[in-house]
Amino acid sequence: MRASPPLAFAAAALALAMAAGCGGGGESGKGGRTSSAPSGAPGSAGTPAPAPDAWIPGRVAKMSVAEKVGQLFVPTFSSRADAVEKIKKYHVGGLIYFPGNISTPERTAAQSNALQKASGIPLLLGVDEEQGIVSRTAFATRFPGNMALGATGDPAQARAAAQVTGAELRAIGINLDYAPDADVNVNPRNPVIGLRSFGADPALVSKMTAGAVGGFQAAGIAATAKHFPGHGDTATDSHTGLPVIKHSRKEWERLDAPPFKAAIAAGVDMIMTAHIVVPKLDRSGDPATLSKTVLTGLLRGTLGYQGVITTDSLEMAGVREKYGDAQVPVRAINAGADQLLMPPSLPRAHAAVVRAVRSGKITRKRLDESVTRILRLKQRRGLFQEKPADPAEAGSVIGSSAHKATARQVAERAVTLVRNDDGLLPLKGRKVAVTGPESDALRAALRKHGVTTAAPGSADVTVLTTKNAGQATAARVRALGSGPVVVAALGLPYDLGAAGGAEATLATYSSSTVSVNALAKVLSGAANPTGRLPVPAAGEPVGHGLGYR
Repeated sequence: MRASPPLAFAAAALALAMAAGCGGGGESGKGGRTSSAPSGAPGSAGTPAPAPDAWIPGRVAKMSVAEKVGQLFVPTFSSRADAVEKIKKYHVGGLIYFPGNISTPERTAAQSNALQKASGIPLLLGVDEEQGIVSRTAFATRFPGNMALGATGDPAQARAAAQVTGAELRAIGINLDYAPDADVNVNPRNPVIGLRSFGADPALVSKMTAGAVGGFQAAGIAATAKHFPGHGDTATDSHTGLPVIKHSRKEWERLDAPPFKAAIAAGVDMIMTAHIVVPKLDRSGDPATLSKTVLTGLLRGTLGYQGVITTDSLEMAGVREKYGDAQVPVRAINAGADQLLMPPSLPRAHAAVVRAVRSGKITRKRLDESVTRILRLKQRRGLFQEKPADPAEAGSVIGSSAHKATARQVAERAVTLVRNDDGLLPLKGRKVAVTGPESDALRAALRKHGVTTAAPGSADVTVLTTKNAGQATAARVRALGSGPVVVAALGLPYDLGAAGGAEATLATYSSSTVSVNALAKVLSGAANPTGRLPVPAAGEPVGHGLGYR
């Protein structure tokens, strides 16, 4: 593990987190809310202060069934008016942002404030901001994603990236990120995880997951480890089908469970379920989201997790194949889930859960357990005394020079030199042609670092970039002729397995601007490659990586 230099953004991010009220405490009169929480001040004559969340059971007892059920739901919203209607009519516990709900930082911060003001209980305002290939905000500081972080081998880098992302989300009033992805990507053909994973080694994924959880929570953001019990060994996308994973219990304990154990040890706020079937863990054939054996038995019982369990999106095909949309939310709650994300129809799902509670199909005790966990999460993240986001400040926090410096650091440390026959790299002093995805950006970045670029016919070396090209990479290398070729994988590093005809190969795990610039530095010799493969690729094991010196 390489030591991390001081992180320039840390003080600013910590100050933002403190300003956001990340500590414990009771409920304030924000946005017209009535206070029902004790102040937490020490009692007279040395009487110890009550626990910060001691007020929650009393508050839960006063809520109606409809209000309690509302706390279980986190729907999408099409407009501010739509969101306010869902808050007022269904008492939802949170909302999830997508690009259509996010405009400028200033407007998004103002919208978040308006939504919080409309709710009697603070909302979990969430977003899927994993960075890399899953990003919902156009303006956030761009990081290359989890597999690149895994290539650094340094959990401090995962913490740094998460803390920057968390600070920027808090600046626009978002307080929950459905990240990090804790899946161990052991299947190169995985169509839905891939670059979203820190890697194929459970120990590596575990330490990086713990680092990311710590970074989000240091910024005042509720973190979510996903997708339990582990989505890393599937060739089916659960958005469009129901994957079946054939891991035995021992294989699950060795491969899939360790990152979730690490997340729990790090105090993760939330764990997201996977819409997958693991027959060796539960013979029912139900997806994990609807499996009491998996959620209550394994996650709560075996792993001892006491925080909030959220479903993955209930719009996904993987959870809708076996049961209807009215049955799914009821089954998920009885399986052990606390929050229901993105129901296809909020009115139908809410009514179904209310009926189930009133009929006894969901017990009052079971309902109260979930509501209590949700309120405790909100209490722990300081939402009951949180000040509104400052729209005027949002623009200055997001994309700051310190945040961009952290992204550059992560991207540069991720670049992995896999092969360098005859010391072909670095390229400075040679005429270089560039072809493939992001070739214009890479060509310009190389020139900035003193590399002469040329047309393919007059170049000494050709750099071929690929992006999830798979076996087609081999044909592309052959088409370039007999001159020396360097292949740089800007997506999945598995492309390099088909780059046997090249003299040198590298992986950046990202085609973002910050990663292309990092690649140019390494190719030119301005930076020494220090990344290590987080997954097996090109016949090399996890941990392989070359340097120049």
